[in-house]
Amino acid sequence: MTFQDFNIALHGKTGEEVQTTCPQCSMKRKNAKARCLSVNTVKGVWLCHHCDWRGTLKSGEERPGKPLYIRPTWDAKAPTLDLYSFFDQRAIPCEIVDSEGIKEEIAYLPQCEDSVPCILFPYRKNGSVVNIKYRALKDKAFRQVSGAEKILYRQESIKKDSVIIVEGEIDALSLVAAGYQSVVSVPDGAPAPTTKNYAAKFTYLDQEPDPFDGVQSIILAVDADEPGRTLQRELGRRLGTDRCSFVTWPGTCKDANETLMKYGVEAVQRAIAQARPFPVQDVVEIDDIAEQISTNYYTAPARGLSTGWAALDPFYTIEAGQLSVVTGIPSSGKSEWLDALALNLAALHGWRFAVCSPENAPVETHCQKLLEKHVGKPFWVGPHARMTPQELAGGLGWLRDVVTFIMPEESLSIQGVLDRAAVLVRRKGIKGLILDPFNEFDHTRAKGETETEYIGLVLGSMKRWARKYGVHVWLVAHPQKLYRREDGTYPVPTPYDINGSANFRNKADNCLTVWRDMDQPDQPIKIYVQKVRFKHIGTVGVADLYWDHATGRYTCEPIIDIREEV
Repeated sequence: MTFQDFNIALHGKTGEEVQTTCPQCSMKRKNAKARCLSVNTVKGVWLCHHCDWRGTLKSGEERPGKPLYIRPTWDAKAPTLDLYSFFDQRAIPCEIVDSEGIKEEIAYLPQCEDSVPCILFPYRKNGSVVNIKYRALKDKAFRQVSGAEKILYRQESIKKDSVIIVEGEIDALSLVAAGYQSVVSVPDGAPAPTTKNYAAKFTYLDQEPDPFDGVQSIILAVDADEPGRTLQRELGRRLGTDRCSFVTWPGTCKDANETLMKYGVEAVQRAIAQARPFPVQDVVEIDDIAEQISTNYYTAPARGLSTGWAALDPFYTIEAGQLSVVTGIPSSGKSEWLDALALNLAALHGWRFAVCSPENAPVETHCQKLLEKHVGKPFWVGPHARMTPQELAGGLGWLRDVVTFIMPEESLSIQGVLDRAAVLVRRKGIKGLILDPFNEFDHTRAKGETETEYIGLVLGSMKRWARKYGVHVWLVAHPQKLYRREDGTYPVPTPYDINGSANFRNKADNCLTVWRDMDQPDQPIKIYVQKVRFKHIGTVGVADLYWDHATGRYTCEPIIDIREEV
């Protein structure tokens, strides 16, 4: 294939990076001559920085939101006695091996650095095998088909009334042996508790249609270890704790197969029957928290996550499930600072964000500001060194995984944003939600409801949503008009100065004010931490940060302005 096959006009240019028009979007835009398509003629790849159209000469085009998956060939050999023996030793009858279509083959496994006898578990969707899990017959080594779609093992078995989720194919078959049919396994096991970013472990939840849509009861029967508990918490958060329960395996058993082998079918059935629901929202039994309290007693008190600024961390750290209200006079940098905080949390802790910021529309402009912060260079041509096309492409790839925008075409209520963000918790695993600013949303009140009552109810619903989904919510709210003091300066606004209600301070877990002295632009930006509900998160205080106008970054030290020679 050539670039001409995709209507990409190079106009005779060659080189590692050629800029040209995009055949997908340029003709539809006002500036049809804008060279938004980057083409690498050496590697044979292209990317449009406007519509995100991309592809390679080797594999063809790839459209955003429609990933191209490899479809494996399913022609493995029938089971042998060795394969049946493997499952028999794990108390799984050969009839189940046959009915599940499990086969074997000699295949290369990277962990073994060799081709070895493997068990092949077929992953089926809509009647077709879309992925294959290879497991060494004699070693605990695995791989899947590179580039194939990640789905749940036995996904087609899901029933609407109830489904059991386990951590591996052997555990799934153990439950089938115990008489359960609506059983699935996650494809990649559990994430390590210390992993910062394990979003890739949950891509199987981002499917259309949603495999768990309409399922009434979900039983989490994962491994009894730290990775398993991490998986249990994350699945509960994404799928909804209101319909999830969790299994405790008997004795020292780690999982379903160990229970089946050690105690038999009845013990497995008893463990499933005794699955405990997640704590009901606002209802906490001592048994629900006793283990955590005991753990806390023997460990050092935990702080929240670092903001990425050593000057701010003593006063304010970040914890999922809280509500922070941010205020400040116009042009003080509230949105700029929140953007920088979000990127810090993404880089340091692997957080993903949903952002609803009507004031920063259009989204392209907002993205350009985020790119400047991430790359550390201006987006536009100017007195400072501009980001390169390679840095632009790399930054867009990083932002694609980190930020999702909620941008209503018409008026949208706070509850409407929360409903959309709940979907992103499942699909993207977001841990942060930014609403900026409060006054841009539709605030139609019920008849007879006062503004104070309405704001109290809205903030209460935001806090409950944050706790339910384990997401930190930041809400930007403008203060009412401030009047100059006798010396001509403005006072630093407090949460009580926010237009509408004192509930902004009363309901929030944390309150911060971003303050910039308009008369002395070279002075540091001050972050006033004016309320912290929980002492392990921080305390009241003020931190100085320096803002780099060229890149939008904030640092703890003064900025040295380095400009290109013209």
